[in-house]
Amino acid sequence: MSASTVLKELGIHEVNSGVYAEDWIAAPGGGELVSVNPTTGQPLARVLQANEAEYEQVFHAAQRAFLEWRMVPAPRRGELVRALGDALREKKDLLGSLVTLEMGKIKPEGLGEVQEMIDMCDFAVGQSRMLYGLQMHSERPGHRMFEQWHPLGPVGLITSFNFPIAVWAWNSCLAAICGDSVIWKPSSQTPLTAIAVQKIAAQLCKDQGVPPIFTLCVGKGSTVGERLVSDRRVPLISATASCDMGRRVNRVMADHLGRRALLELGGNNAIIVMDDADLSLANRAVLFGAVGTAGQRCTSTRRVYLHKKIAGEFTERLLSAYKQIRIGDPLEEGTLMGPLVDQAAVDIMLKAIDEVKKEGERS
Repeated sequence: MSASTVLKELGIHEVNSGVYAEDWIAAPGGGELVSVNPTTGQPLARVLQANEAEYEQVFHAAQRAFLEWRMVPAPRRGELVRALGDALREKKDLLGSLVTLEMGKIKPEGLGEVQEMIDMCDFAVGQSRMLYGLQMHSERPGHRMFEQWHPLGPVGLITSFNFPIAVWAWNSCLAAICGDSVIWKPSSQTPLTAIAVQKIAAQLCKDQGVPPIFTLCVGKGSTVGERLVSDRRVPLISATASCDMGRRVNRVMADHLGRRALLELGGNNAIIVMDDADLSLANRAVLFGAVGTAGQRCTSTRRVYLHKKIAGEFTERLLSAYKQIRIGDPLEEGTLMGPLVDQAAVDIMLKAIDEVKKEGERS
């Protein structure tokens, strides 16, 4: 399937609005963003970003939708999420291909990401009928005590390039069944996947006759991102990002006592292999942990600790496995590793290799 076919089928045009409030804002004024295919270096499409004024439009739309949506019974909210899962199933191959085109992970991983979205929808549907609260005996005659959970409000969602749409589903499906609306600020490296998902979700809300609880605000981190994080009207921020950005989000939100932050940040993960381990299984785990998504996961393997009895054999096996990795076009069958997302990522990798060499290691 060609790139042009994928974009056309998902409603992506040469120039696209990246801002959805109660409908698409036709000509947002936050400047133009070009989405580039990291495999070829060629532009895929252009996106018009939000400025601060348009962020305000998005917030107020999300607020109005929340005030209506919170009054809808939770099982009815679950029906919307069930329909979302069905819509994603219909578009699974197209969305998986778009993830690969725009982010660079191999096609099976792109499809796997969409499957995570579908699975999250199924999970949330069940949860919509299990929003339980405790009932307790009261010490006062003729009284009872019970707890009931209430929606928070419009929640902010900041997603990263490496999982451009799965993280949206993890957060948005649960927000939806809990009665919250969502303000989505996606990565500037993957705006087209966000627009494609937003089109599906927005049309579904219209078809179901429910308020537009899913909103989108593509924009610069220095404007839209900062505005969202510092907005006291937003009761919760969920952010997937680097540790540096996580510290920044935490500092800003710490000034707003009572605010909530959910942070999924970078890692420095290690695998420990003992002398009684199945070396074939461990080898595959280490290899995929390091190579999957070209090492651009928060869970990517960066270090391996080996028991001295098996260190030599394991290292030989791992080096042999690395020599068999096929690097190339992530859309082609048989490719095991696609490109890094952009030149900045390449520069960081090369710098890390130089530092390792200076410490006396060899590549």
